[in-house]
Amino acid sequence: MRYAFAGDRQIAVNILNLLLAKGHRPKALLVTNGIHATHKQELCSLAGLDKEMVFEGKDFTNSENIEKLKALALDYIFGIHFPYIIPSEVLTIPRIGFLNLHPAYLPYNKGWHTPSWAILDGTPYGATLHFMSVALDKGDIIYQEKLEVLPNDTANSLYEKVLLLEEKVFQKALPELESLRPNREGQTEKGSAHTKKDLKAKQELELDEPTTAGDLIDRLRALTTNTWEEAAYFKKDGKKYKVQIVIQETEE
Repeated sequence: MRYAFAGDRQIAVNILNLLLAKGHRPKALLVTNGIHATHKQELCSLAGLDKEMVFEGKDFTNSENIEKLKALALDYIFGIHFPYIIPSEVLTIPRIGFLNLHPAYLPYNKGWHTPSWAILDGTPYGATLHFMSVALDKGDIIYQEKLEVLPNDTANSLYEKVLLLEEKVFQKALPELESLRPNREGQTEKGSAHTKKDLKAKQELELDEPTTAGDLIDRLRALTTNTWEEAAYFKKDGKKYKVQIVIQETEE
């Protein structure tokens, strides 16, 4: 199995370790750069590749590096929380496909802030390994599993759970990937999709807006992420107040 690995975050480190443990060393490595590159050095150390086969940031999109990747005769490129738009010239490099691990149960919650929208929209949630396509998160599905959204889940707790499920999904799909004949199922339903900016429209709470307790709780759950920048807020007397929520399950 000839592959290039594109990723960041601890989940990418864990999955690269899994591949290495199975005897699969990458032929090339694509990593993030700058302040958002949380695990670049660890991935580079694990991959053990010469510098010319490590591409930082968007360097993988220039014509010279595209030719380098083509020359590797890759079966796959694995994208694990790799935060770049992939141009069509790169999507078509691997013989079988450029695969992406997405924290959502496709076709629901394509795009950004997937746990938040699963709570807000009440859509199925989970993790999906799929072929990448020019259209965002619309490629054929290889394998996916659902994750139950509990009444006390916030976007943050749900994201922590789905990270673990993503690893499980990749591990279960690995034998198919190794066979070089992975399952492909088209996304027949429309599902849902959201951009990065969509969540901002939900953040401001209008104090006089009529709502139900359930809808308000769900909104606060969805806006309780790992950062106060995405929190719900209200304005009063010229000041802005941010709100996050903690829900504890107890016996009746």
